[in-house]
Amino acid sequence: MYNDLFSIGPVTIHGYGLMIGIGFIVGLFVGDWLAKKKGIDGDHVFSLAIWILILGFLAGKLLFIITIIPDIIAGNATLGQIGNGFVVYGGIIAALPIGLIYCKRKKISFLSMGDCIAPATAVVQGFGRIGCFLAGCCWGREADPDKEPYIIFTHSDYAPNGIPLIPTQLYSSALNFLNFVLLYIIFKKEKNEGEAFACYVINYAIGRFIIECFRDDPRGSVGVLSTSQFISIFMLAFGIWFLVFVKRRGEHKKSL
Repeated sequence: MYNDLFSIGPVTIHGYGLMIGIGFIVGLFVGDWLAKKKGIDGDHVFSLAIWILILGFLAGKLLFIITIIPDIIAGNATLGQIGNGFVVYGGIIAALPIGLIYCKRKKISFLSMGDCIAPATAVVQGFGRIGCFLAGCCWGREADPDKEPYIIFTHSDYAPNGIPLIPTQLYSSALNFLNFVLLYIIFKKEKNEGEAFACYVINYAIGRFIIECFRDDPRGSVGVLSTSQFISIFMLAFGIWFLVFVKRRGEHKKSL
């Protein structure tokens, strides 16, 4: 794959950045569309998305730095690699307090906003992983060509070139788009505010844990688990707890 798609004068269009941009725009349309169904002004979706994009990016970068500190100390990584790394979970975790603070200040239901933002986020992530595929980052382990689907990179600045690798980026993208479909179905049928948001956390945590089993790029570890697998366990527990919470909250409101 080629990350540099084409150039317009001195400006080079990169596949990763292009996919992130497309995903963000599509995600805004999805979020605005769902917000209107909830009676929420779409401008709030745009404003919150900008805050999450900026602060979430910084949080994702910070978490990446934390994961490579042991490698830097051991001399296996340099500070120069900071610009090439990002941990999605950092952005997801940061989005929770950002959303809470924004919704409280604007006097909007955090649960309703979460139900709108969650499917939109899944869309953004789906396009983002296509960008990872074009760039060659987040690559999978070496594949058995006779038994497994594979991709061979020839011009990647990140993934090993000339070796059959499991296309974890495409699998991850497919799981994110599937998550969007499932969340939209839940959004339409949900009986309690917050169900779609809780299911996003649950679905993403499960999917991410599985995908991590097939990845082979440097991304930090906690014992036998990758950093993201370790975080996924807690995110899954939080998602399940939150789903139970919103269901009980809904039942309590109905009984009043």
